[in-house]
Parts: sequence; structure tokens; C-alpha cells
Amino acid sequence: MHEHKGILLESGTNELEIVEFEINGSFYGINVIKVKEIIQPIPVTVIPHSHSNVEGIIHLRGEVLPVVDIRKVLGAPIKNESFQEKYIVAEFNKLKVVFHVDNVSQIHRISWEQIEKPSELYQGGDSPVVGVVKRENNMLLLLDFERIILEISPDSGINVGRLKKLGQRERSSKKLMVAEDSPLLRKLLLDTLTEAGFEQVEFFENGFDAYAYLENIVQSNRSEKIGEHVHLLITDIEMPKMDGHHLTRKVKEHAQLNSLPIIIFSSLITDDLKHKGEKVGADDQISKPEIAELVQSIDRLAL
Repeated sequence: MHEHKGILLESGTNELEIVEFEINGSFYGINVIKVKEIIQPIPVTVIPHSHSNVEGIIHLRGEVLPVVDIRKVLGAPIKNESFQEKYIVAEFNKLKVVFHVDNVSQIHRISWEQIEKPSELYQGGDSPVVGVVKRENNMLLLLDFERIILEISPDSGINVGRLKKLGQRERSSKKLMVAEDSPLLRKLLLDTLTEAGFEQVEFFENGFDAYAYLENIVQSNRSEKIGEHVHLLITDIEMPKMDGHHLTRKVKEHAQLNSLPIIIFSSLITDDLKHKGEKVGADDQISKPEIAELVQSIDRLAL
């Protein structure tokens, strides 16, 4: 799976490939970039007093990995074991984890523009669904796997305490933009950046809205440099409408915006994938949840 070749190796196309899987007759998706391999279920060792969504651990190619039951995460009813069940071995946020699903069917190539944000009317505040892809006969729901892991292991997330070691610096005059689709991550980033001394932070739910904001600044202030209005842009990669790689490429190709420093802050920053951000011109790339490294990078690029 991780050796898959195709157009998506070209950075900034605003496309992605999704592995479709099934839970209780409904269809869900995970970005193929997160997927290392898909295997048949193997024996699980149960860990006493573990989180209710964790089945236990498995030993796979020399590594001990936790197994998360997506059926329990989604509140689906327990059913008898089936030969179609699969383990999706995933890697993100510098973690490896196994997701237990009912079945894995196919891979779809789509544009981020096809992914709609779930409505608050039917989503609810605790839903792990972050995107909806409408198809002819049904819908494909994209899950926030980072949030699923964060609820199991809060220590794996962004930690304000990691900023204490950086000491005090004057950052209040710096104006930052953040493109991040997860409400939970936006709240965590607001708390941590405020703790670090950044008092002027503008948040956007996706790359499309962030780019429109930048274009509006340029059109309204043609005689001024972008640095007089925004000092740095932080962007996630996975976002509806426009992903972070495409956003970075558009900014860096824009004659009046290309001087704006951009940090890609994502769970998908690995040695194998860094070339994607480099190709679109990112000034730095930092893996979630390394918030102290993010603040140090902001200091270097914007202070």
C-alpha cells in the first residue's frame, strides 16, 4: 500500500486517494497516505484496564501495535466475527496504530473540492466525521483519526507544558494565520499559541478560505506588501476544498504573496512525505503534535 504510485506523488494537485472501508453497512474513508498496509486480523493480546475502544495489542514485524476497534469508536452494535474483517495499519503523528474494520473495499481518487464539511445540524459536537463525499448511491464519511487517537491517549496531543522551556519572548505584534479543519485542533492551537505570546491569530477551516482571505488583502492593499498584514501562515495538509499542499503552492506562485513564510503543521510529516512540502515551497514542515518546535520555527521565520 505504501508503495502506491500515481499522480498524488505530484504535490499541490489538491487531490487525494482514500481507502474505503465499511462499518455496519456504512462507508468510511482514510487517506491512503496514512495507510502502511492492510492485513487479515491476527491474535490480539488484551491489556487490562485499557481504553474501551482499544481491543489490545498485536505483534507485527517486530513492533507492538495497539488495535483500535472502529466499530466501538462509532458506537456501532457488536456483531459476530466475519472473514471479511480487516486490520488497517496506519501511521501519523509519529505513531503507528491498527484500526479494526468490517471490510476494506476499494481506493478512490478524488479532489479535496468534492469533500463537504459536515453540517452541525446532523453531526453533533462529538462526531469524529470531518468530511462527507457524496456519491451516486451513497456517501463516504471521512473520519478524524487524530481525534480518535487523542481521545484514547490525551498525552499524544498538543501540550501547552512543552512551551514552558522556551521562555518569554515578545511575540504579541506578530499576525499569524492558521488553516486547520479540526475544531479540536483549532482550540488546542489557539490555547498554545496564546500561551506562547501570540495574540493575533486568525483561523480558517480550510485552505480555500485562507487563500481567499490573502487574495482579498492583496486586492485591497495593492501598494503594500503582504508582510504588513500577515507575518506567517500555518497550514494543515488534510482539509476540505483545498489542502495544505495546494494552498502552499498557490501562495508561493503568487507574485504578491510568495514572500509570506509558510509552515506545514500536519500529522503527515514524515521522512517519506517531506518531499511533497519541499516541492510546493514550504518554509518548514513540522509533525503534530510538536508544538514547541512549531513555536521555535515561527520565531525563526517571523520574529
